[in-house]
Formats: sequence, structure tokens, C-alpha cells
Amino acid sequence: MKRLVIVRALLCASLFATATALEAQTQQDVLGIHNMGPTTPGPVSGPLPACQFCHAPHSGLNSNSLPNLPLWSQVLSTENNYILYSSPTEVNQEQEPTLGSASNLCLSCHDGTVAPGTNVPYTNLKMTGSMNSQDLFIGTLQGIHPFNFKLPLNCTSSDNLLQILCSGSTGNSAVQLVNGNVQCNTCHNPHVYDIDPVAQNFLVMNNANSALCFACHVTQPGPIGATRPGAANAAAATAGTTNASAGTSRTTASQYNPFTAWRESIHATAAHELSKGSKIGPYRTVSQEACMSCHTSHNAPGGADLLVGPIPAVPGMDAATQNCISCHNGGSNLTPAILNVYGEFAKTDGHPYPAGSNKHTADESLVLENNRHATCVDCHDAHAARQTSSFASTAIRGSQNGTAGVSATDGVTEVDPAVNQYETCLRCHGTSTGKQTLAVFGYAPLRAASGGDALNLIPQFGVTAKSSHPVIYENKSSLPQPSLLKYMLNLDGHTQGRLITGRILCTDCHNSDDNREFGGTGPNGPHGSQFSHILERRYEFSQVAPGIPPVAGPGSAIQNLLPAVTDPGAGGPYSLCAKCHDLSNILSNASFSKHGLHIKAGFSCSVCHTAHGMGATSSNVSGDRMVNFDLKVVAANTSSSGYFRSPISYNRGSNTCTLTCHNYSHNPDGTVTAVVNSKSPMPGKH
Repeated sequence: MKRLVIVRALLCASLFATATALEAQTQQDVLGIHNMGPTTPGPVSGPLPACQFCHAPHSGLNSNSLPNLPLWSQVLSTENNYILYSSPTEVNQEQEPTLGSASNLCLSCHDGTVAPGTNVPYTNLKMTGSMNSQDLFIGTLQGIHPFNFKLPLNCTSSDNLLQILCSGSTGNSAVQLVNGNVQCNTCHNPHVYDIDPVAQNFLVMNNANSALCFACHVTQPGPIGATRPGAANAAAATAGTTNASAGTSRTTASQYNPFTAWRESIHATAAHELSKGSKIGPYRTVSQEACMSCHTSHNAPGGADLLVGPIPAVPGMDAATQNCISCHNGGSNLTPAILNVYGEFAKTDGHPYPAGSNKHTADESLVLENNRHATCVDCHDAHAARQTSSFASTAIRGSQNGTAGVSATDGVTEVDPAVNQYETCLRCHGTSTGKQTLAVFGYAPLRAASGGDALNLIPQFGVTAKSSHPVIYENKSSLPQPSLLKYMLNLDGHTQGRLITGRILCTDCHNSDDNREFGGTGPNGPHGSQFSHILERRYEFSQVAPGIPPVAGPGSAIQNLLPAVTDPGAGGPYSLCAKCHDLSNILSNASFSKHGLHIKAGFSCSVCHTAHGMGATSSNVSGDRMVNFDLKVVAANTSSSGYFRSPISYNRGSNTCTLTCHNYSHNPDGTVTAVVNSKSPMPGKH
């Protein structure tokens, strides 16, 4: 008997030593900050061994008398009025965590209503320290990754998660559903702090390169051809298609999936290092940070999309734009630094941020009906964008890969993904309503031939246009173009840039004034420019003095372009046109016998030519060579008797026009008559 007692004593001592060793290992290596014992590495500590803050060793005691809890000793949270996560694109809605459910156990401490140490078998323990505020979800789960969905799941809707969740499992065995649902312990293992040695945070697996995220968020594409519900096949729906191969699949198992281009995107492949002070995330590079570069799982300040946003936040800026400028602001968050896109918006002319009632939403129509709605995600797809490494073609650029657009055929049909750059621009600059001519963008001509919505660019570039710049369609005119260069000129106005082909891009004219494609050091794209209308180079609009003709007003002398400057560089008033058109050829009168005379008199191209195309014509303005006079500068002329006012017109056959400008009347017979320069009304004005 004595021998048995000794054996039992030795066995107990051995078990105690093993338990002590295991507890020591737990305190040091496994539980991390969930170890709230006396030697805790975390901010909160108390008198119990680590495990007993949540578990009772011999029975499942709890203050709510719930059975089948995991030997639970912590007082459960009875909060039942959380503000839950919501999103306009969310297919399955979450619900309040059930008392005693896996997530409810976690919320015992993390919703802030029950303090650590509020323990059933040991009553209220004396604790020191406090939890970090970012770990507490007091009253709200709005900025928390959704969980505890209402079952059964809606498996018929267009959601890329459903192919996994509706099968009852995730794409990785380490990531487990709980009774077919997403709960806190789907992503977190509360007993092991550093399975992910960098992020730690009790993740169930290493989340470098967002491996944990992609256990549920599918990135593998399905067959080519299917697109977002309501969107047309890109290659079939768009006019003037230049790159039909861009119509890659956006689906997985016949469901629309915005992540199918992720694996080749710049955010998935960039090796830029994150600085320690960036507060963007725990990983070393952008590619390792992956989803977490822009999104956070807990306490997201950016609302429904779980966006991180910059720290501190920028007042008055929408959440989507704020999220992008954390890295695209020319700051020190990344090494090597990337170009400062944010700085371009602060220039004289820049695309305005959404504000007030027209903020971006994830479910908005691709035809943007709100004016002044331009956030980063309207033109770029963060899940698909690639670095633009070549400018050789006029296909959509890598930075806009995966972006949706609107077909130029009708201005309404969605094209997803966009094949041509202009399709994205037409989201705002096409059939959308509410467009305005804003003073901030500078002078706006008033054209002699104009029909319908003057800000709708589809007719101006479209198939019905008599003449236009070849943005949507290649040049349709058979007329010679003696001034057209073989290569576009770089920003210096002298060295050769890209080869001129049958098509040009919107960004060949509307671009940052220091863009790298044409020899600058800044970012490409119409983010902002020192020149009006977000133009890449100076394009001066001739203007007359305000007042009553003939001493002022339409028909009087040009005031703002004298003496004439014909430098083709970016600072010259004709430099935008000189990017593609040889100024010396134009000054030699190769295509019009009076070009040189008019330029020396202070006329810019804008007086006689529209910039985009002839969206409308009249019996007097046929639309050839984009001739469409600015009625703020020119006026109708009168007959020699002063009783008949001839309509403004252009005759391409004789290269003559009928109008009054720079105090001269150009008559239908080709003669020119000086206007009497007096303060009396113009002759013939009765």
C-alpha cells in the first residue's frame, strides 16, 4: 500500500512537472497575449494560470447555464444589439451572434462589455492593464469582416465566395467553417498566437500573400466569355475595338468574380518594401501584404469595403480615394518610392473627388449620373491593375486592366472588362446626366454647330461624326493631312515619341503635364495638370474683350495671343496640337492659304476647329476637317448694304468662310471687308 502511494505521488509529481513545463511553453511560445497569467507578454495580466481565464479544469461552468460549452468559465457577453456589417453588394446578411456560439465566446472579452477576469468559478479577478482599443468592438461590428451569416446561404446569387461556402468547406483545410458558417475561429486559433510568424494575431494559417484570404475569396477564373450580370461581352459590345483579347473571363463557376485577374496584378506582384512606420500592415513587401495593403479585418474606418485608409485621415475625401493615397502620395511608405499621383490632383486642373451626395458605391451603375464623381476606383481596378510597361499600342493600358466601361455604340451597355480606354471615360463623358461646364476647367467654346448634349462625346467621336479625332474610330476622311507627323512629339516639343497610328487615346491629350510616357517624370493619366481641361500641354483658346461689337465681343480682335508664339514646346499656345501636327507646315499654308496669317493675328486652332469631333452639323457648317467656329469669338457678317446678315458658314471646296472676325467681314464671294471701328452698332445690326 505504501509503495502504491509512493508511485501515485511520483506520478502526480511527474504530471505536475509536465503540466508546469507545458504551461511555461504556452506562456512563452503559444498563447501569446492570450496568456494573461502573471508572466504574460500581453498588456493584461491576472493571478490565474493561462488556460483558466477562459476554461474551468473540471466542469463547464458558465453564468448563463448553457450546456456543451468547452469547459467555459468566462462570463458570456449578452449584447444583442450590435451594429452589424452591411454592404450594398453583400449577398448573405450576417446576424447577431448566438449566445454560447463560437464567436460569442470571443466577444466575451472583445466586445468590451465583459472584462477579462470576469470569471464564473473565480468571480471577479483582480487584473492589471487594459486591452488595446483596436481589439474592442464596443457596440459595433460594422467595420468587422462579416461572419455568422443567416443560414441557409443564398447560393444562387452572383458572389465569388459561394462556390466554396455552399459546399460546406473552404479552399484550405486549415480554414474551417463552423457548422457551415463563418465564425471568428474560422480565421483565428485562440490557442496559438504565431502560426503566422509575422502577423501573429492568432491566425489559423500564414497569411503572407493573403493565403488565408484566398481560402474563401476565389481567384481562379472560369471560361472566357461570361461577364458581370447586365454587362455585355467586351469584344462584342464595343465600337472600334482594338484589343479583343482584353475580354478575359470575370467569372468562376459561372458566377461573376472581380478577383480573377488578381494573381497577375501589380498589387499581387510588387516587390516594393513597406517602411516600418507606414502602418499599412505587418508584412515586408506589397505582394506579401496583398489584400491587407488596402483592407483590414477589424475596425475598418472605410466602412462597407473594409478599407484601411491613411493615418491620419484626410478631411473631406471619400474613403476609396483615401485608401489609395496611402501609397500613391509620393511619401516614404514604399521603397523604392512610387510616383505621386495624389500630388497631380492638387494642380490647377484635376479630376474632382466625390463629395456630398455623389460618393462612390460598390453597386452603382457604370453610367455615372452624378457630376464631379471621379474616384480612383472609377478608372482603376485595384484587383486587376498592372504596371504599364509599354506605350507602343493604343489598347487599354495595364494600369486600367480589368476596369469596366460603357460601350460607345449606345452609351449605355456595360463593357466589363473595358477593351478600350475611352469606354471608361464614357462612364461620365457620355450619356450620363447632370454634367456641367465648370469654371475651374477654364474657357469653354460655344460652337456654331451643336446638337443635344454638348458634353456627350459619343456623337463627337462616333460613327455619325463627319470628322473627328480618331479615338473611337480610325480616321474616316479621305482628305489629305499634310501637317500630320509620323511620330508624336515628347513634352519638349522636339524629340520623337510614340508612332502615330490609326487611333489615339483620350490620354494623348488629357494627361498629367509631366507624364512619363512623353518624357516627363510624373505619373500618366488625367489626374491633374497645370493646363486647363486637364490637358497635357498648353492649348490656348483665343478670346476677345467682353463688350459690344465692333470694338469688343464676337467679331472683334483677339486679345490674348499677341504677339504670336509658335514654339511647339509645352509652354507654347499651340503645343498640344503641335504634338501631332507640324506647325511649320501649317504656317506654310500647305492645307489652307490663310493659316499663317491667322496664327500671326493671334488665332488659336480653337477659333475654327472643334477639339473632339463634329457631333452635329448644319446646312452651313458641313463638318469637314472639324471646322466648327467658336461663337464667342466670331460673329455673323453683313451685306455691303448693311441690311442682310449672312449665316456663319464654311465652304471646303473654295476654302472660304462667311463670318466676321478680328474686325473683318469674310463675305460669301471670298472678299474681305473691314468693319467700321466705332462705338456705334455694327453696320447692318438693326
